[in-house]
Amino acid sequence: MKKFPFIGTRIIKTGVAIFFTALICDQLGWPPVFAVITAIVTIEPTVSDSIKKGIVRFPASAIGSAYAVLFISLLGDSPLTYTLAAVLTIATCVRLKLHAGLLVATLTAVAMVEVIHTNYLVSFFIRLGTTTVGLLISTIVNFFVLPPDYREDIANHIQSMSMRTGSVIEKVFGDILNGKMDQVTAERNLAAQVTNEIRRTETLIRFQKEEAKFHPLAGNEQTEFDHAQNQLLQLRMIHYHMNNIINTPLIIHKWSKEEKEIILHAVKELANVMQRGTHFDISKYEKEMNLLTELFWEDNEELTKNNKEHPTKFPPELIILYELLTIYELASEFYRGSPNKENPAQQVKKDSLS
Repeated sequence: MKKFPFIGTRIIKTGVAIFFTALICDQLGWPPVFAVITAIVTIEPTVSDSIKKGIVRFPASAIGSAYAVLFISLLGDSPLTYTLAAVLTIATCVRLKLHAGLLVATLTAVAMVEVIHTNYLVSFFIRLGTTTVGLLISTIVNFFVLPPDYREDIANHIQSMSMRTGSVIEKVFGDILNGKMDQVTAERNLAAQVTNEIRRTETLIRFQKEEAKFHPLAGNEQTEFDHAQNQLLQLRMIHYHMNNIINTPLIIHKWSKEEKEIILHAVKELANVMQRGTHFDISKYEKEMNLLTELFWEDNEELTKNNKEHPTKFPPELIILYELLTIYELASEFYRGSPNKENPAQQVKKDSLS
């Protein structure tokens, strides 16, 4: 989502929702505090979430209001009233699976104890009215004021993950080929960080999909968004295969110096494209793939024939080549469909800003 200096769009929308909620309640002669509380917690990342959770929060608030009115009428303004109203509101919301409305319902229940002294039934319906105002205003504001758009955030995440993935690939394969397996395990933290960022980006993708129900993407926007989803899938698969390498003890015995140089060169070419966003040259990419494939099949015949100690196990050299070839294929899919074969994350970012 687009950012403003010092404050974010959600803060702006919350402020607008509070103002109009309080204004309407003031005009109706209703106490605005309950409506404002509802408006604050109902500003969600997407319009869809605001509506879904609003549907849950209304009956939950009604439950909290009902318990508050009941125990005020029975026990008056006492510590036991606060306790029973809060505890039974929570228990009922949990029992009815109204988890999204539990907080606002409990706040409503305990806050009502302080302000209700007469006209219990009228106060109950006023609370329902203020809750309705808060829900409606927050949803309307979320829909019309700075509608959520996560495409720029998604593009930035993909660009960052591409760069860091290139770094992981270069370090891990470099350490393996140089016999530094103790350093390979140290790359787990870096790989884990990228995996966590992938999960966060998947959440943003979900938000954007939900938002598209109310603010559909058109033409190139939808095409680029679909491409971003594909990129994220390829990055997740690349890290799956990188974790296979990182978590498998591999000691190389059979490769010659020339074979190691071929593999290292292929790794550096791929890492360079992903880290620096350099031009994706399909012909150079296919050349590296062909060299790795030839090496794989040569080693497959030679190594498996000579692997008499453990005939049912793949030699480490074949495992490394297989994983690297798979990562190359996934990286190819990552760039496929990108305009001008440039770094796709950068292209998505350009389109989202245009």
